[in-house]
Amino acid sequence: MNNNDIVVVSVVRTPFGHFGGSLKNMDCYDLGAVVMKEVLARVNLNGGVVDEVFWGVGDTSCCKDPFTPVVARQSLLKAGLPPETPSCSLDKACVSAMSAVNYGCRTIRASEGEIILAGGATSFSTVPFLLRNQRFQSKKMGHLILEDPLLELGYKDYSPVAKDAGEVAVKHDIGREEQDAWSVRSHQRYGEAHAKGKFKEEMLPLELMQKDGSSKVLNVDEQYRPGATIEQLARLKPIYGSPTCTAGNAPGLNDGAAAILITTRKKAAELGLKPLATIVNMVSTATKPGLMAEVPALAINKSMSKAGLNIDEIDLIEINEAFAAVTLVSTKMLAGGNAVKYKALQEKMNVNGGAIAIGHANTASGARIMMTLIYELRRRGGGIGIAALCGGLAQGDAALIKVE
Repeated sequence: MNNNDIVVVSVVRTPFGHFGGSLKNMDCYDLGAVVMKEVLARVNLNGGVVDEVFWGVGDTSCCKDPFTPVVARQSLLKAGLPPETPSCSLDKACVSAMSAVNYGCRTIRASEGEIILAGGATSFSTVPFLLRNQRFQSKKMGHLILEDPLLELGYKDYSPVAKDAGEVAVKHDIGREEQDAWSVRSHQRYGEAHAKGKFKEEMLPLELMQKDGSSKVLNVDEQYRPGATIEQLARLKPIYGSPTCTAGNAPGLNDGAAAILITTRKKAAELGLKPLATIVNMVSTATKPGLMAEVPALAINKSMSKAGLNIDEIDLIEINEAFAAVTLVSTKMLAGGNAVKYKALQEKMNVNGGAIAIGHANTASGARIMMTLIYELRRRGGGIGIAALCGGLAQGDAALIKVE
């Protein structure tokens, strides 16, 4: 251990809401503010200690101020942090929250800050329909066409991400049945973990007011389907031209936020804080846009190489289930195509379920998988874990984490 080590001292997330579910009326600013405030409260710190906020945000059309909404700034002000706190809102799609933590680490290493708040928030449920190309047109007659930015989720100049993921899975000989089986496993593992209270440490229950004036406490991720079976999933049709990806072997369009507070080991000691984990390293990578499903493996290999480790030395792995195809493809790559090793690595992978059951609030997910990994390592008495995910036209991040 070194005084200059970057350590995690507090983490928290909201439950992830289903599309159109319990969080559908919470805007992106409020989701962020809730976890920013709580991550500090959990270690009895006031907002004045935060040197900078890095915050992941994707589609800002959902914001009340869709044009340059400065989501990090809006959320930190709502959370009660001092107005003098600088911030940066960043968009790398699903990678955003993990990259936010990475930028925080870089800031600390550059001696430009000691305490950094990072994370991200997503509100798919508040994304509006779009009406394009009307500003300079005079339309006397004819229909106006509304566009749904969530349809065929992806990028207009490229294939839908579901199509890419399915095609790459087929290339790696990972078929539809295997992906459906992994999805059922995700729900089963999540159900077992939630029943044991494993998510209580990372999740902040939300009290939500209802239309009739009553309140409801949300303390479970709404994407979870306790009765999911392979037979049910097999009846679903592939989406957006994908050979294998369906609504059942993918996460939903989920709402939620997650925050992580990092500092140096020396500063944590000065503040009387016990680190939850040490961030050994963080890396970013990218590849050809269609190969999104391979990116987590590339990021993990880059991180391990940087640390001089191999996959056999890693105790636990989290790969975000952007699709079952992504997690399985990257796991198979990490196994080097060895069937026995492939199965062995699956036993270390997403042991409490993944985004297919938890949900994928995309610009919060990078922070979510880090905190899920940290708490599971702590429950096991320590160890080394790695978390990785893909996003944004085949970019990827990984975080190598050690718990003493």
